[in-house]
Amino acid sequence: MPKADAAVRMDTEFTRGLGLFDSTMMVAGSMIGSGIFIVSAEMSRQVGSPAWLLVAWLVTGLLTVMGALSYGELASMMPRAGGQYVYLREAFSPLWGFLYGWTLFMVIQTGTIAAVVVGFGRFLGVLWPAIAEDRYLIPPIHISSGYAISLSTAQLVGVLLIVLLTWTNTRGLRYGKLIQNVFTSAKIGSLAAIIGLGLALGWNARAIQANFGNFWQPRGFDPITAGVSAATVFGLFVAIHVAQTGSLFSADAWNNITFTAGEVKDPKRNIPLSLAMGTALVIGLYLLVNVAYLVTLPFDAIQHAASDRVATVALQSIFPSAGAALMAVGILISTFGCSNGLILAGARAYYAMARDGLFFRGAYSLNKAKVPSRALLLQGIWAAALVLPRTYNAETGKYGNLYGNLLDYVISAALIFYMLTIAGIFRLRATRPDGERPYKAFGYPVIPALYILGAGTVLLTLFIYRPATTWPGLVIVLLGVPVYALFRRGAKT
Repeated sequence: MPKADAAVRMDTEFTRGLGLFDSTMMVAGSMIGSGIFIVSAEMSRQVGSPAWLLVAWLVTGLLTVMGALSYGELASMMPRAGGQYVYLREAFSPLWGFLYGWTLFMVIQTGTIAAVVVGFGRFLGVLWPAIAEDRYLIPPIHISSGYAISLSTAQLVGVLLIVLLTWTNTRGLRYGKLIQNVFTSAKIGSLAAIIGLGLALGWNARAIQANFGNFWQPRGFDPITAGVSAATVFGLFVAIHVAQTGSLFSADAWNNITFTAGEVKDPKRNIPLSLAMGTALVIGLYLLVNVAYLVTLPFDAIQHAASDRVATVALQSIFPSAGAALMAVGILISTFGCSNGLILAGARAYYAMARDGLFFRGAYSLNKAKVPSRALLLQGIWAAALVLPRTYNAETGKYGNLYGNLLDYVISAALIFYMLTIAGIFRLRATRPDGERPYKAFGYPVIPALYILGAGTVLLTLFIYRPATTWPGLVIVLLGVPVYALFRRGAKT
């Protein structure tokens, strides 16, 4: 069978159990984790004013929605399990597909899972103080001057959550779908509640006057680097782009629905629609949540929220005695549902790689429930492993989490793959002009080109002004080249 035909034919080995609503809940649920409740604090310190905070989120929203609208063409053209891996393979070469899948497995998907489940454990500790990152079952064992391995009660909760959700997803698509739909609906409700409470009960005349009376005026900003800050036009331009690290991470994983294309009903229609509706819904909610922060809290309270937990501070201003507990419940719901969506979707990408001989052969198998249980297991083991390593700062004596560093590193790599995938639309229009395209990229060629230009500008800014957390991401990607050669050699023997 010619490669092009293999790319567009429908998968028949899966159970097609995801309708349009389910697919939209997958998009939204994978996007909404804990970031929206936290990252606005650091972003506000970078951009320095309420107006530019909203502009930074608007930039993220435009990039995300433009990316989703563009991906719809590829999703309708190649409705196969593996999604973005398949698009890169077909548009460019198996190497580019593999490098994306390699980075997805090593860091993007598994690192995000690790971050989200430890976030679940951290906020469970608000309700159950015995759960904490500094309450150790196995105290830190230093493996170098800057790294250690430990098992705290919060880490244990994270590992157990990975085990639980990996197991439920091996039971069949209907279990994963049910969890996703219930918890995504609940966390959409949680975000709507924050918006409603902020606008109705949190309405603070002093905060509104301070924030909207001096809407554009910079105040209390952190320098991006020596001599560069939001005090100047150029510095503000840089700050908005650097701030995208937090907001883009909070809005990421919208592409996960493409991994599950083999299980979506009428994927040529439902995947493009779910991408558009899911991203638009979440971005709309994110913008309104930030408006709720700004009508509830003075800007300096957002900038200096304890542990950057802006949403918690906002709710505490409305419900002083119960705000922290209410927010903890909301974040537990959000992180549980996000973890499930990431675990469900990621395994399908590794299954597709294994089908092509570019991943462990055992991952190319479905169990009796017609789900890739071995791929789920491999993903779960590596994600759980990423929960255990800790970073160590000898000057402060404080421990961090390794996945936090990895996620910083991979934001740049993720942007590279998003840009490359959308560039694949242009390439496939040239190399396969007669290919079936039930949905064509909205606003082609302007919208896809604008995405590449916008994301490229963010990426270039990060490489210049955040080299410590961008160049390592590129190194992680490049390390996949020799691994690709090993898998290719193994496939030939």
